[in-house]
Amino acid sequence: MGVTKSSIFTAEQNTIAAYAKVLGHPARIAIIQELIERKSCVCGDLVDEIGLAQATISQHLKELKQLDIIKGEIDGTRVCYCINTLKWNEVKKMFGAMFSSLRKRKFTCC
Repeated sequence: MGVTKSSIFTAEQNTIAAYAKVLGHPARIAIIQELIERKSCVCGDLVDEIGLAQATISQHLKELKQLDIIKGEIDGTRVCYCINTLKWNEVKKMFGAMFSSLRKRKFTCC
């Protein structure tokens, strides 16, 4: 597989693609949904609820945390995770603007 030439795309296009990539895994969607429902939880709770191995859940949490979609606060020997609502709203706005741009244009398909 070739290397993506990200330099030929705008910063916005690269940012949207990065969020789409991290949101493109069903386990990460399940984690996000669980965090939204519970407001916060630790990795062990996610393992019990989702049914994946602890190492797998931890890797998905790492991916979500790298893009700041979730936050993790240390609580003793555990890390309590929650949705980063500021970043979540930015991502929602970014995707919303992209999706709504189609509605504003009148055109016909091929």
